[in-house]
Amino acid sequence: MAFRENLQDVLPILPKADDYFLLRWLRARNFDLKKSEDMLRKHVEFRNQQDLDHILMWQPPEVIQLYDSGGLSGYDYEGCPVWFDIIGTMDPRGLLMSASKQDMIRKRIKVCELLQRECELQSQKLGRKIERMMMVFDMEGLSLRHLWKPAVEVYQQIPLPVPHTDNWKQELLTFMSPDQLPVEFGGTMTDPDGNPKCLTKINYGGDVPKHYYLCKQERPQYEHTVVVGRGSSHQVENEILFPGCVLRWQFASDGGDIGFGIFLKTRMGERQKAGEMAEVLPSQRYNAHMVPEDGSLTCSKAGVYVLRFDNTYSLLHTKKVGYTAEVLLPDKACEEKLQGLRATNPPQNSEDSDRL
Repeated sequence: MAFRENLQDVLPILPKADDYFLLRWLRARNFDLKKSEDMLRKHVEFRNQQDLDHILMWQPPEVIQLYDSGGLSGYDYEGCPVWFDIIGTMDPRGLLMSASKQDMIRKRIKVCELLQRECELQSQKLGRKIERMMMVFDMEGLSLRHLWKPAVEVYQQIPLPVPHTDNWKQELLTFMSPDQLPVEFGGTMTDPDGNPKCLTKINYGGDVPKHYYLCKQERPQYEHTVVVGRGSSHQVENEILFPGCVLRWQFASDGGDIGFGIFLKTRMGERQKAGEMAEVLPSQRYNAHMVPEDGSLTCSKAGVYVLRFDNTYSLLHTKKVGYTAEVLLPDKACEEKLQGLRATNPPQNSEDSDRL
């Protein structure tokens, strides 16, 4: 199969890269081999950057665990896992004031990986391939919308054409057995103590206590401070000598939000504009003046990675940014090799000493 042959360099590092897995990527791009391969390679790069092989072991901050709603209820008639998101009782503003944007996004990615694993477990249990999952959104307790997602269409939800109806509980029972649905939503399932909301399975969120608000806590001390003028940007270069290094950052801003993204230089020895570099982490605006941001990236290749603070969208306000960036080596062998390089080529200035 030409598609599999073209991907021999990446398939060994993918979990469950069987024919079913490859077929779903082909279907997603109407069996266009080039587009399907490009899509899968971007998926592999994303998995490496986000360290998705270990994301199920990652624990989000306490405030997200307690107040970000959602939970795995059970399975529909076809054996597909069903996830409930209780939007109506969640406190979005409180969560955004108490946790970084990166942690909020990472929690949602973890949910998708959890559902992917449930599909695999169900496939083993039922002896047939389970490729889809169901997500139910409770919008202020007034209506429910059902969204399906093929397991391989990474984090993209496809609406199922179910008409809006006031009898949404009865509508749910056309997809799920009553014993797989909490009493709260029209089923018969309860917690061991009889609670109809099944709190052991589904987190209903709630108002975030203000003591979690990061803007009310003392900010960390950052290694560097820079002023990003109105209509301008600031770039911080980090040279990565070994694939597998982890680039970590923390930052906060004064004077308003700030854009942030990571790029890989394509030409050495000169400053490049964002559009001239390879985008690694898409630039987004962060409310870092309210909640300090932090994150990490596993670098899949060596090169100069640029942390770019973007204020080009602001024509009136200058921003002050405090930040810290560090690089973690992938293993002991790389650390010893780097020490050898430093011994034979001692740094000539402070900038050289930051190369990793």
